[in-house]
Amino acid sequence: MTKTLLIRHARLLVTMDEARREIADGAVFIRDNVIVAVGPTVELPQQADEIIDAGACVVVPGLINTHHHMFQSLTRAVPAAQDCELFDWLGNLYPIWANLTGEMVHVSGQAAMAELILAGCTTSSDHLYLYPNDCTLDHSIAAARQVGLRFHAARGSMSVGRSKGGLPPDALVEREDDILRDTQRLIETYHDSARHAMQRIVVAPCSPFSVSRDLMKEAAALARSYGVSLHTHLAENANDVAYSREKFNMTPAEYAEDCGWVGHDVWHAHCVQLDAAGIALFARTGTGVAHCPCSNMRLASGIAPVRRMLDMGVAVGLGVDGCASNDAGHMLGEVRQAMLLQRVGFGPAAMSARQALEMATLGGAKVLNRDDIGALKPGMAADIAMFRLDGIGFAGALHDPLAALVFCTPAAVDCSIINGKVVVRDGNLLTLDMPLVIERHNRLASDLVRGARL
Repeated sequence: MTKTLLIRHARLLVTMDEARREIADGAVFIRDNVIVAVGPTVELPQQADEIIDAGACVVVPGLINTHHHMFQSLTRAVPAAQDCELFDWLGNLYPIWANLTGEMVHVSGQAAMAELILAGCTTSSDHLYLYPNDCTLDHSIAAARQVGLRFHAARGSMSVGRSKGGLPPDALVEREDDILRDTQRLIETYHDSARHAMQRIVVAPCSPFSVSRDLMKEAAALARSYGVSLHTHLAENANDVAYSREKFNMTPAEYAEDCGWVGHDVWHAHCVQLDAAGIALFARTGTGVAHCPCSNMRLASGIAPVRRMLDMGVAVGLGVDGCASNDAGHMLGEVRQAMLLQRVGFGPAAMSARQALEMATLGGAKVLNRDDIGALKPGMAADIAMFRLDGIGFAGALHDPLAALVFCTPAAVDCSIINGKVVVRDGNLLTLDMPLVIERHNRLASDLVRGARL
């Protein structure tokens, strides 16, 4: 049965459409899961099955998270990994993660997704790259369906352990035939290529220092045979670059190109140390980047040259990265940090509030190879986040409501709509029993860090 939804009287409606319209007293009219009309409230239909008054809110397209490791929410602020660069950080956490279970993957997914949604995120990728014990990507997919998040599940993998010159322990790597077989299973079982799809599968070997060249090439061939996207880590810090030069006699970007990992269907996480030639390659081939400013600062990886990437035409989205290298999953906070970090590196005009927000909406959609999310206009999926500006954190900042949303303390979402359904109302997530999830998550986190096997 068709259902209509009207959001009206927004203080400011930020469309991210071709004209980048910002509409005072704006409205959005939705039929089922698709936006039908956008404009001033007075010009849209005045009746609907459900009406939401957004008078105190800035209304934006749902934010898009292009890089995450949701299982890591179980290992936030672990003492042994608080003050490390990337390789040492991983080395200290691998032994803990070896005790992951399927239940832990599921519950950490619930918690991470809830945190994202309550911060205005409506679409997220998740890169699960280790599968000890009974862990499968199916556990994450089940969590997304329960929570109601639009989800790009990335089947990560590690196949080169320490005995073969890789970084991870041998006990955490998989056989490459098994990786490819399970990836194919997941694509055939879960991938939905339709417009407005809620579930897609991504082929995602973890990194140049944890998988072989053969796996990179075979994974690319598999992905393209099914028409799905590719994702991995690249050029995250100086040690990452040094590994590529020593192991492959190539820069990370050269290695990616050699393996077939460039194109509009590919996006790489971090790219903090991507050189000028790599930026030009990505721009020329349509290869995307997931920029993770908080994680890059936490691990002292450097300042990604995002301003240069954008000027060259590279598609850049934002990612919160794993909660063990960020300790937060707040997309609006990531927008703010992206803006501020570019200013630290490249000057006060390096990035505006509007440019930062665009990376989290249109930029994220492009990186995920989608043209049906990231903007509020007819024909797009009805993914919408609404933030109230009547609290103390925005007092004195209403001269420019959009800039206030980015410059001021990152806010929680007041109302969120995903695929035409209200999933957050009055700041409360409707799809989970949050106290129960938090209690269970904390118990499992304690078990994991103690090394318990459940």
